[in-house]
Amino acid sequence: MPIIALHSAATGLTALNTKLDIIAHNLANVNTVGFKSSRANFQDLLYQQKKLPGVENSNGDERPTGLLIGLGVKVSGTQLNFSQGSLQTTGNSLDLAIEGEGFFQIEVEDDLGQGGIAYTRAGNFVLNSEGEIVLATDQGRRLSGGFQIPEGSQVEISATGEVLVLEPGQAEPTSIGVIELAIFRNQTGLKQIGENLFVETAASGPPITGEPGQEGIGRILSGVLESSNVDPTMELIDLIKTQRAFEMNSNVIRAADETLQAVAQLRR
Repeated sequence: MPIIALHSAATGLTALNTKLDIIAHNLANVNTVGFKSSRANFQDLLYQQKKLPGVENSNGDERPTGLLIGLGVKVSGTQLNFSQGSLQTTGNSLDLAIEGEGFFQIEVEDDLGQGGIAYTRAGNFVLNSEGEIVLATDQGRRLSGGFQIPEGSQVEISATGEVLVLEPGQAEPTSIGVIELAIFRNQTGLKQIGENLFVETAASGPPITGEPGQEGIGRILSGVLESSNVDPTMELIDLIKTQRAFEMNSNVIRAADETLQAVAQLRR
């Protein structure tokens, strides 16, 4: 019946509209430091079982195929892409990038993240008025670890996360701690909360923390930023495919409408 076609095409339009929103979000963040793109995953809906395969037919034989009519599609979820973004040299010692696996740990409110900690790949850090290392965002959230840089000091961060401070009048820098990174068994299960931050969920599992360069955790590069991993070319290609699929589903609705119109006029 054309009614089924109408509903199936409508689910297609709804799902494609969601995919269009995801593509727009990816493209909007093409210049966001450490941003990770997402993709939409689709799955088909229930099927009307007119005739089942394997059922005995009128000849006493088994039907080799069935007759099942699908009822459309839906977006099953969004899947994050954690591939490494390109690295850009800045020369700023507080600009940090992670080469390999891992996330910086950022202090947030307890109601936002488990234990008051969120995670990010963005490493654009600055010092606030109290000498604390914070993200260069409108919220200025602190890097976990309680690092406080004395006024007028030079900061150097090693590949293993050691924070070295050279105070005025000193000949050698002193270590004030190590930046620990976190990894997850299922990082695609992390929840995005905005501000380029992720938080732990039951799907991601608890964080595994450690020093950079150890036990599968990436190294820290100072004076470098990780760019967004959005590929504009592939996103635009995906946008064209989405537009064409939207048009095809619209044509299905038009064809089903014309069929219903023909049925309605049979008595004339």
